Amino acid sequence: MSTKTLPERGDTHEQGTARPEQNPGHRRFAVRGTARGRQARAAWMLAAPFLALFAAFMLLPVVWSLLMGLTDTKSADLRTPLNVSFVGFDNYVRLFEDPQFFTALRNTAVFVLVALPLTLAAGLAAAVALDRGIRRFRAVFRVGFYLPVITSIVAVAVVWKTLLEPRAGLVNLVLGWFGIDGPSWLADTRFALPVMIVMAVWRNLGTVMIIMLAGLQSVPQSLIEAAELDGAGPWQRFWSVTFPLLRPALLLTAVTTGIGYLQFFDEPFVMTDGGPLDSTLSATLYAYKQFGNGNYEMASAAGYVIFVLIVALTVLQFRVLRDKD
Repeated sequence: MSTKTLPERGDTHEQGTARPEQNPGHRRFAVRGTARGRQARAAWMLAAPFLALFAAFMLLPVVWSLLMGLTDTKSADLRTPLNVSFVGFDNYVRLFEDPQFFTALRNTAVFVLVALPLTLAAGLAAAVALDRGIRRFRAVFRVGFYLPVITSIVAVAVVWKTLLEPRAGLVNLVLGWFGIDGPSWLADTRFALPVMIVMAVWRNLGTVMIIMLAGLQSVPQSLIEAAELDGAGPWQRFWSVTFPLLRPALLLTAVTTGIGYLQFFDEPFVMTDGGPLDSTLSATLYAYKQFGNGNYEMASAAGYVIFVLIVALTVLQFRVLRDKD
């Protein structure tokens, strides 16, 4: 039979001192949890307007357009969007059976493959000239190169269209001084797309120039001097020392410019409306025209084909131009 029926004085003292040692920890944990909960609620309240706008104007249209590409949605179905029929990938099959869409893809591919390298090369050349060659009026040249970037593309297209007028345009007027009969630039299938490529290069080289110039000015001068002491010439110093260090800037400009060129739309929309004979019809302009004709399902399918092309080009550029080290 146990004789310890009541707690002794020492035990009472231990129990009395153990409770105050645990309570502050629990209290701090509870206070910290409450503060963390208030912060989380405040964060959600602050983010709620953005999330609502994002869901309404970004997420919902993206999901809806994806579903339209898989259904037979027409303009007449806008009031009853739930009455459309699911057709799977039939719209994509019809899209690739349309020769006009292939023409648009070919024009877009030519535009990207020609204009993108030219833009990068012209922007890099302008950056090198401003960094090493041009000593006077450097700010004037920077503004001059970058001014087309911040100018409205519609205004630029209208000005170029005026300059290229076959009879009263300034270009043919200057050619006439040298006895050259200028062509009808935007009405000739041989010149319409090249003219837009030249215009795109002129307009976008300023962006490439600014980024490349920042890259050039971040190259350590000690590396250039070391290569010079080793007997490397100007071209060897640029190609072996400077250019590899420009790889991140080159990747950034290639990706952003390539994405923009794959969405080639404003120039043909303003200047030629895709003509003559679809020689300047781009993939995005094709999608726009399908949308205007009420073929929403075809427009959505064309849009997602362009999206896949953008992803493929971006992945290719990352694999080719990323830093190997």
